[in-house]
Amino acid sequence: MTRSKRRKLERARNSTVHTALRRLPLASATALLAGAPVAFAQQADDGALAEVIVTAQKRTENIQNVPISVQAIGTERLEQLQIQGFDDYVKFLPSVTFQAGGAGGGPNGPGFSRVLIRGISSDSNLNHSGPLPTVGTYLDEQPITTIQGALDLHLYDIARVEALAGPQGTLYGASSEAGTVRIITNKPDPDKFAAGWEAQGNRIAHGDPGGVLQGFVNVPLSPNAAIRLVAWGEHKGGYIDNIRQIRTFPQFGITINNANLAERNFNDVTTYGARAALRVDLNDNWTITPTLMGQKTKANGFFSSNPALGDLNVAHYSPDDSEDQWGDAALTIEGRISNFDLTYAGAFLKRHDSARTDYSDYSLAYDISIPSYTDPIVDNSGNHINPTEWILAKDRYQKISQELRIASPTEWRLRFVAGLFYQRQQHGIEQRYVIQNLADSLWVTGWPDTWWLTEQVRVDRDQAAFGEATFDVTPWLALTAGVRHFKYDNTLAGYRGFGIDNPLGIGSGLGEAGDCLPVEFHGAPCTSFSKRTSDTGNTPKFTATVRFSDNKLMYATYSKGFRPGGINRVGDLPPYGADFLKNYEIGWKTSWNGNRLRLNAAFFWMDWKDFQFAFLGANSLTRIANAGSARVKGFESELAWAVSSSLTLSAGLTMLNPELTENYCGEIDENGAAITDCDAPLAPKGTQLPATSKIKGNLVARYTFPLGGFNGHAQAAYIFQSAQWADLRIQQRMDLGQQGGYGLADFAFGIGEKNYTWELFVTNAFDKRADGYRFTQCNSCSIVANYVAPVQPRLVGLTYSQKF
Repeated sequence: MTRSKRRKLERARNSTVHTALRRLPLASATALLAGAPVAFAQQADDGALAEVIVTAQKRTENIQNVPISVQAIGTERLEQLQIQGFDDYVKFLPSVTFQAGGAGGGPNGPGFSRVLIRGISSDSNLNHSGPLPTVGTYLDEQPITTIQGALDLHLYDIARVEALAGPQGTLYGASSEAGTVRIITNKPDPDKFAAGWEAQGNRIAHGDPGGVLQGFVNVPLSPNAAIRLVAWGEHKGGYIDNIRQIRTFPQFGITINNANLAERNFNDVTTYGARAALRVDLNDNWTITPTLMGQKTKANGFFSSNPALGDLNVAHYSPDDSEDQWGDAALTIEGRISNFDLTYAGAFLKRHDSARTDYSDYSLAYDISIPSYTDPIVDNSGNHINPTEWILAKDRYQKISQELRIASPTEWRLRFVAGLFYQRQQHGIEQRYVIQNLADSLWVTGWPDTWWLTEQVRVDRDQAAFGEATFDVTPWLALTAGVRHFKYDNTLAGYRGFGIDNPLGIGSGLGEAGDCLPVEFHGAPCTSFSKRTSDTGNTPKFTATVRFSDNKLMYATYSKGFRPGGINRVGDLPPYGADFLKNYEIGWKTSWNGNRLRLNAAFFWMDWKDFQFAFLGANSLTRIANAGSARVKGFESELAWAVSSSLTLSAGLTMLNPELTENYCGEIDENGAAITDCDAPLAPKGTQLPATSKIKGNLVARYTFPLGGFNGHAQAAYIFQSAQWADLRIQQRMDLGQQGGYGLADFAFGIGEKNYTWELFVTNAFDKRADGYRFTQCNSCSIVANYVAPVQPRLVGLTYSQKF
């Protein structure tokens, strides 16, 4: 079959799916199963649930035939759900949670959160020199996971979002230890012209108005080529107030106030970006698709509140803001050699972000608990001054990735996917802890008012060879085996510490006064450290799939994921090693009553060995150790029911028991190994892992009906989760308090015709003040302030969309 014929068949099938999607309820899409191996409830023309196509196994397949836990939200579902960013789709994935930025004084806002899947979480320390994420994020074929946090891509004209729960160590490798999230863009189509646009106005309760304007156009250039252009702009209104307060540092009676920074609704966000993709069919067998994409996000204020100061209030004494901009260039080449599909995917991602963060909590906490820290903070005349610190941070990040793979025909009895992968991530890190009017002698040389400087370059390199093969033993039994052989090689070098006149007498290795090589490092006066670590290993996978009929199968899987080891920048501490997650899973996918009812579920048992734990050690410097072991036992289920041609019901549920299987003592031995036998563990065996709920799920209903010559719909969604803890350690849990469980309701009502729709929607309709995340700015900062990143208050909006 020629490529042009295959393309026409594929588009015909996709057209059927898209037609069904247009009939799918908006709210029912919110019933995405956390970790369950199916997609949202969707109806085809005959009233049955529609077929959904995914590429989770790097092949084009019906999602119901894929023997792994994978979900997909398609184009229409994304639009109907008003999903436009990271926070929007994460809340509808019951197996997915996230850690917000802000802990340790880091930025707090869009683009600085870490994704977590199936409860695989150990700590809240998101330090730039800490462990890599446990969840991989992909944009089409390229990994876009960064140590700085999940890339917060605005979602518009997206084909689908795929979520793969559980270790993906065979096909996706590093940082897909607990799962993978894939964002698949719509590709240029040479067959037809298409265009669309959308405008939205909204307002947040207790806050300001916002809006969205976005559009796309697909232009055929010839019978074999097309270009697709997409652009978006979004403004989110603020809802956190920086209220007027007075703060006194007790040691010397210094008093400050924030009158010049007090502002209502000061955490607004503006995002704009664009994407351009070109598709050229060179002949019937070969296609090239280059893509350029860029986005810039400007966030003001702080995205958490201090409950002690009242609802949605905070008191900060230095400016808080961030700017995150990135550009991406990707090239995909697809072709056929004989009967084999060959794919090359290469990409270059460049990301720069800068942030200003108030860090006065740290200064006050130390003035209270360790007065010797703030005692030497003086001006040039020797007078004690306001010791408030202010973090000025810059990150210069770039990633190169390349993958070459080959796949056999899907109809073969023995079929396989095999490939080679290379990735290099470089992260230039700069953090200045500034105290205004600081004595010149206390500066880090060449850095005015800089009490502490971090100037580092981190490079993480990954190489892998992978393969996965499936053999149909009988028409009803298939066996799959795969393995990924990996090698990582990571380095960390730079400067961190005080200036030459170290007034604190904190030993060597902490700046110019310590053991610092007399070689400048990116403007820093000397080089504090230069370290390297590397290792190799294998991550296998085995699956048995039993197919009872065309619409019922059961699978059993053993899979293993890994996360590379890295560098401790502190003194002579050894590197930390890779950690590994073993997954044992049994699941099933079934459909009934002419595919009008789907019932899918999975049981799993995951053992996390020698997991990496980042903690603040002596002098509040982050240290990382392979801390111990944990286990997560869980159950995932999804129900989708097309009750009639007008009514669809959906439900998704995840239940977890994530806990330590060894004590966490917060100490390491002389070899850098974790000590797990101690009299007073910081977290005893059996402690629930942080940042994850034991129960999370959703319920959704959608009803469609004729309304005065238009097509109308009404929908309702209820999202719920049980309580969480923000930290692994018991004392920190007591300081921060528990994140209570909550339930949120969303509603929508819409009317439209074939090519346009009006949608009135409300999210968090009852304006619940739910805790999204709790944190404090430093190890001892709970004596000053604890913060809550709240779920966004009620949002009411009206959207008009049109397609041509």
